[in-house]
Amino acid sequence: MTEGTGHFYQALPVFSEFAKVSDAAAFEPLPDDWILLASDIVRSRDAIAAGRYKHVNMVAAAVVSAVLNVAGRIELPFVFGGDGALVAVPPALAEEAGRALVSVRAMARETASLDLRVAAIPVVSLRAEGADLRVAKFELSRGNNLAMFSGGGIELAETILKDEARVAPYRLVEPDVVEPAPLDGLSCRWEPLPARRGRIATLLLRPASGRMEELSGILDDLRGMLGIDLTGADPASAPVRRSSLKFRFPPAGLKIEARMVGWRRSRWRAYLAGLAACVAVVVSVATGRRIGPFEPEHYLHQLALNTDFRKFDDMLRLVLDLDGRELEALTAYLQKGEAAGHLVYGLHLSDEALMTCLVFSLEENRHIHFIDGADGGYARAAQDFKQRLAEQSSGAAA
Repeated sequence: MTEGTGHFYQALPVFSEFAKVSDAAAFEPLPDDWILLASDIVRSRDAIAAGRYKHVNMVAAAVVSAVLNVAGRIELPFVFGGDGALVAVPPALAEEAGRALVSVRAMARETASLDLRVAAIPVVSLRAEGADLRVAKFELSRGNNLAMFSGGGIELAETILKDEARVAPYRLVEPDVVEPAPLDGLSCRWEPLPARRGRIATLLLRPASGRMEELSGILDDLRGMLGIDLTGADPASAPVRRSSLKFRFPPAGLKIEARMVGWRRSRWRAYLAGLAACVAVVVSVATGRRIGPFEPEHYLHQLALNTDFRKFDDMLRLVLDLDGRELEALTAYLQKGEAAGHLVYGLHLSDEALMTCLVFSLEENRHIHFIDGADGGYARAAQDFKQRLAEQSSGAAA
C-alpha cells in the first residue's frame, strides 16, 4: 500500500478520557480521497420481532471483521450500529474492502436470510452535500481504539444508503462469483449479559441544536445530577463485568458463528475449531492456568475494558447497566430535556445485553467487543429516536 493518506487514522493521537468527545478540536477531517463503506440490514425490525437479533448483530460485526482483515495491520475507523456498520478506508484498500463487504452481503443472505444494503460513498461526496466526516480516536486499552465521528457525515451516509435513488451511484454490485468473506476473529461464544444492577438501557442522545459544545453539559449532567459517570476507564454503569460474563459449553452462539465464518469453506471445520478453543477457555478459567496464548485473568480484565458500550458519532450511543434510582432519574432528565427542546433521544430497556467479539490476536492483546441491548437494543432505540425527532420537528414547525 502506498503512503499517501493510507496511515492517516493510524497516526492520529489517542485520548482516554471519554469526556473528550465533546471537544471539537479533538477531531480531524478524514482525507477527501477516503471511502466510507456503509451497510445496513433491510427490514431488521422483522428479524428482531422473530427473535433473531443475535444474527443481526453477527452480520453487522462481520462487516467490520471482513474489512479489518483486508486492512491487515493498517488501523481503520469504524462504527458498529447493531443492525449495520460503517468503516472508512483509504483509496488503496477501497476495491478489496468493497469486495469483502459484498461477500458479507452474500454470506448474510445465504446463512441468515438477511438482506444487507452495501455502498461505497466517497468522503468528498459527503462534503459536497454539506456534511463533514471528522474522526477522533478513543483508547480502550493499549492498542485497542474506537473511532468517534463528528460533522454529520455518518448520519448523511446512512440516509443515502436507505434512499434507492441517492445510493445508486455508490451501490456495490455483487459479481457472479463471490469469494468467502475474510472473517477471522469473528466470534459469538458468550451468553447474553444479564443486568447486574437493574435494567440495560440502550440510549441514543444528542443536543437538539447538534452543537458539540452542548454535549459537555449533558455529560456533566449525567455525572453530577444523575450519578451516571461515563468518563472513567471502568464506570459502574458498564454492562460487562467479570460477574456478568456467562459461558456455557458448547456456546449457544457457536452454530451461528460456524455458519458465518465457515461459509463456503467448511462449517464443520469452523465449528470444531471454535469448540476446541472453548475447551481451552473452560479448562484455563477453571484451573487459572494459561493455555497457549490464553491467560484467563488478563484476558477477562481486558475484555471488560475493550467494549464499545459508549461511543459518539454526532450523538451519544450508550448501553448502560443502571439501577432503579439511576434509571428513574435518567428518564425524568430525558423527558424534561425533550420538553424544553434541549435534547433528542431514543431509549430501549431490556434485561440483558448482547456481546459479539472480534479477537484478532491474544498474544498482542488485540480484541474488540461490540455491545448491544437485547431484544433489538440499538435498532429499537433508533426507531424511538426517529419518532421523537419527528414529533419535535413538527411541534417546532407548528
